Amino acid sequence: MAFGLPRDLTGVRFAVNVFIAATIVWYVLERIADTNAIWAIASMVAASDPRADEAARLFRARMINVLVGCAVGFVVLAVGYPNQWKIPLSLSLAVLASTYLVHIQTMWRQAPITAAIVIAGGLSAQSKLTGMEHGVHKVLEVIFGCAVGWAVSVVMARLWPISRSKDGAKP
Repeated sequence: MAFGLPRDLTGVRFAVNVFIAATIVWYVLERIADTNAIWAIASMVAASDPRADEAARLFRARMINVLVGCAVGFVVLAVGYPNQWKIPLSLSLAVLASTYLVHIQTMWRQAPITAAIVIAGGLSAQSKLTGMEHGVHKVLEVIFGCAVGWAVSVVMARLWPISRSKDGAKP
Protein backbone atom coordinates (compact mmCIF):
# COMPACT_ATOMS: atom_id res chain seq x y z
CA MET A 1 0.00 0.00 0.00
CA ALA A 2 1.43 3.35 -0.98
CA PHE A 3 -0.94 6.22 -0.25
CA GLY A 4 -4.15 4.52 -1.40
CA LEU A 5 -6.33 1.86 0.10
CA PRO A 6 -4.71 -1.32 1.36
CA ARG A 7 -5.10 -4.44 -0.79
CA ASP A 8 -6.62 -6.30 2.15
CA LEU A 9 -9.72 -4.39 3.24
CA THR A 10 -10.38 -6.46 6.39
CA GLY A 11 -9.43 -3.52 8.63
CA VAL A 12 -11.62 -1.16 6.64
CA ARG A 13 -14.50 -3.64 6.85
CA PHE A 14 -13.99 -3.98 10.61
CA ALA A 15 -13.97 -0.18 10.98
CA VAL A 16 -17.28 -0.02 9.09
CA ASN A 17 -18.69 -2.77 11.36
CA VAL A 18 -17.65 -0.87 14.46
CA PHE A 19 -19.03 2.42 13.12
CA ILE A 20 -22.43 0.92 12.32
CA ALA A 21 -22.69 -1.06 15.56
CA ALA A 22 -21.51 1.86 17.72
CA THR A 23 -24.07 4.12 16.08
CA ILE A 24 -26.85 1.63 16.80
CA VAL A 25 -25.78 1.05 20.41
CA TRP A 26 -25.23 4.74 21.14
CA TYR A 27 -28.52 5.81 19.55
CA VAL A 28 -30.63 3.17 21.29
CA LEU A 29 -29.11 3.61 24.74
CA GLU A 30 -28.67 7.39 24.71
CA ARG A 31 -31.89 8.33 22.93
CA ILE A 32 -34.34 5.60 23.82
CA ALA A 33 -33.09 4.14 27.11
CA ASP A 34 -31.62 7.45 28.38
CA THR A 35 -28.45 5.88 29.72
CA ASN A 36 -24.70 6.19 29.14
CA ALA A 37 -23.70 3.73 26.42
CA ILE A 38 -19.98 3.36 27.20
CA TRP A 39 -20.15 -0.17 28.71
CA ALA A 40 -22.32 -1.38 25.85
CA ILE A 41 -20.04 0.19 23.23
CA ALA A 42 -16.93 -1.35 24.79
CA SER A 43 -18.69 -4.72 24.84
CA MET A 44 -19.82 -4.28 21.26
CA VAL A 45 -16.24 -3.76 20.10
CA ALA A 46 -15.03 -6.78 22.08
CA ALA A 47 -17.71 -9.03 20.56
CA SER A 48 -17.22 -7.81 16.97
CA ASP A 49 -15.08 -9.30 14.24
CA PRO A 50 -15.01 -9.03 10.45
CA ARG A 51 -15.51 -12.82 10.30
CA ALA A 52 -18.99 -13.97 11.38
CA ASP A 53 -17.72 -17.27 12.83
CA GLU A 54 -15.19 -15.48 15.02
CA ALA A 55 -17.80 -12.92 16.11
CA ALA A 56 -20.10 -15.79 17.13
CA ARG A 57 -17.31 -17.41 19.16
CA LEU A 58 -16.49 -14.10 20.90
CA PHE A 59 -20.17 -13.42 21.57
CA ARG A 60 -20.71 -16.85 23.15
CA ALA A 61 -17.60 -16.64 25.32
CA ARG A 62 -18.41 -13.10 26.42
CA MET A 63 -22.01 -13.96 27.31
CA ILE A 64 -20.99 -16.94 29.42
CA ASN A 65 -18.38 -14.93 31.29
CA VAL A 66 -20.78 -11.99 31.77
CA LEU A 67 -23.27 -14.36 33.37
CA VAL A 68 -20.56 -15.90 35.59
CA GLY A 69 -19.40 -12.45 36.73
CA CYS A 70 -22.95 -11.29 37.30
CA ALA A 71 -23.77 -14.36 39.42
CA VAL A 72 -20.59 -14.00 41.48
CA GLY A 73 -21.21 -10.28 41.94
CA PHE A 74 -24.79 -10.85 43.10
CA VAL A 75 -23.77 -13.57 45.57
CA VAL A 76 -20.96 -11.47 47.06
CA LEU A 77 -23.18 -8.38 47.19
CA ALA A 78 -25.98 -10.29 48.90
CA VAL A 79 -23.74 -11.60 51.71
CA GLY A 80 -23.03 -9.25 54.60
CA TYR A 81 -22.84 -5.48 54.54
CA PRO A 82 -21.50 -3.36 51.66
CA ASN A 83 -17.76 -2.72 52.04
CA GLN A 84 -14.74 -2.16 49.84
CA TRP A 85 -13.32 -5.64 50.39
CA LYS A 86 -16.14 -7.10 48.35
CA ILE A 87 -14.55 -5.82 45.13
CA PRO A 88 -11.26 -7.78 45.31
CA LEU A 89 -13.13 -10.79 46.73
CA SER A 90 -15.67 -10.80 43.89
CA LEU A 91 -12.93 -10.28 41.27
CA SER A 92 -10.96 -13.25 42.60
CA LEU A 93 -14.01 -15.49 42.87
CA ALA A 94 -15.11 -14.58 39.34
CA VAL A 95 -11.65 -15.43 37.96
CA LEU A 96 -11.71 -18.78 39.75
CA ALA A 97 -15.25 -19.57 38.56
CA SER A 98 -14.45 -18.57 34.98
CA THR A 99 -11.17 -20.46 34.93
CA TYR A 100 -12.10 -23.66 36.75
CA LEU A 101 -15.87 -24.02 36.35
CA VAL A 102 -16.72 -22.84 32.84
CA HIS A 103 -13.29 -23.39 31.23
CA ILE A 104 -13.73 -20.72 28.54
CA GLN A 105 -10.53 -18.71 28.38
CA THR A 106 -11.70 -16.48 25.54
CA MET A 107 -13.06 -13.36 27.22
CA TRP A 108 -12.42 -14.84 30.68
CA ARG A 109 -11.47 -11.37 31.89
CA GLN A 110 -15.12 -10.38 31.39
CA ALA A 111 -16.22 -12.35 34.47
CA PRO A 112 -14.29 -10.23 37.01
CA ILE A 113 -15.14 -7.03 35.12
CA THR A 114 -18.84 -7.85 35.34
CA ALA A 115 -18.54 -8.79 39.01
CA ALA A 116 -16.89 -5.41 39.66
CA ILE A 117 -19.72 -3.60 37.86
CA VAL A 118 -22.29 -5.34 40.05
CA ILE A 119 -20.38 -4.77 43.31
CA ALA A 120 -19.55 -1.14 42.50
CA GLY A 121 -23.24 -0.41 42.03
CA GLY A 122 -24.00 -1.80 45.48
CA LEU A 123 -21.17 0.06 47.17
CA SER A 124 -21.98 3.40 45.59
CA ALA A 125 -25.66 3.08 46.53
CA GLN A 126 -24.91 1.58 49.96
CA SER A 127 -27.83 -0.76 49.27
CA LYS A 128 -27.88 -4.39 48.20
CA LEU A 129 -31.13 -4.04 46.29
CA THR A 130 -30.08 -0.84 44.51
CA GLY A 131 -26.72 -2.41 43.74
CA MET A 132 -28.37 -5.46 42.24
CA GLU A 133 -30.71 -3.26 40.18
CA HIS A 134 -27.74 -1.20 38.95
CA GLY A 135 -25.80 -4.38 38.24
CA VAL A 136 -28.63 -5.90 36.21
CA HIS A 137 -29.00 -2.65 34.27
CA LYS A 138 -25.29 -2.52 33.39
CA VAL A 139 -25.13 -6.23 32.57
CA LEU A 140 -28.09 -5.82 30.21
CA GLU A 141 -26.23 -2.95 28.53
CA VAL A 142 -23.19 -5.21 28.10
CA ILE A 143 -25.35 -7.99 26.65
CA PHE A 144 -27.06 -5.53 24.30
CA GLY A 145 -23.71 -4.20 23.09
CA CYS A 146 -22.40 -7.72 22.48
CA ALA A 147 -25.56 -8.72 20.63
CA VAL A 148 -25.38 -5.67 18.36
CA GLY A 149 -21.68 -6.27 17.67
CA TRP A 150 -22.34 -9.89 16.77
CA ALA A 151 -25.41 -9.07 14.64
CA VAL A 152 -23.64 -6.34 12.66
CA SER A 153 -20.68 -8.69 12.12
CA VAL A 154 -23.00 -11.38 10.73
CA VAL A 155 -24.90 -8.98 8.47
CA MET A 156 -21.73 -7.32 7.18
CA ALA A 157 -20.10 -10.72 6.52
CA ARG A 158 -23.02 -11.51 4.21
CA LEU A 159 -23.12 -8.08 2.55
CA TRP A 160 -19.36 -7.65 2.23
CA PRO A 161 -17.61 -11.04 2.41
CA ILE A 162 -13.92 -11.14 3.23
CA SER A 163 -12.01 -12.15 0.12
CA ARG A 164 -9.78 -15.17 0.24
CA SER A 165 -6.03 -14.88 -0.27
CA LYS A 166 -4.23 -16.63 -3.16
CA ASP A 167 -3.71 -19.78 -1.09
CA GLY A 168 -7.42 -20.01 -0.23
CA ALA A 169 -7.06 -19.07 3.43
CA LYS A 170 -9.00 -16.21 4.96
CA PRO A 171 -6.81 -13.21 5.78
